Amino acid sequence: MTDYAHSDHASKSRAEKARRLAAYIWDRGITGAELLDMPAAILRKLARAAETNPPSTGETWTTVANLLDEKDTWAARHPNHPAAQRNHTEEKLLWVKPPITPW
Repeated sequence: MTDYAHSDHASKSRAEKARRLAAYIWDRGITGAELLDMPAAILRKLARAAETNPPSTGETWTTVANLLDEKDTWAARHPNHPAAQRNHTEEKLLWVKPPITPW
């Protein structure tokens, strides 16, 4: 029996899914570290909001986090490029809650 999870087709599908998720998530201003800190339930909701089936492994989420970090680095070097502009940063609060400061 063929191990689909480790085939070239599966790797290509995971990379494509990671790019779709990273594009959606980056546009909302979420960093790779913030993404990796999210609980599994929020990650599933985030994937569905991106109109993508949630990844079944943490490997894909790690790839997404790496892509986010790469895009942040690129955007910092090219701040005037149209692709470096985030259009939905106001939606970050839906996914990443700021820490509550005590009284």
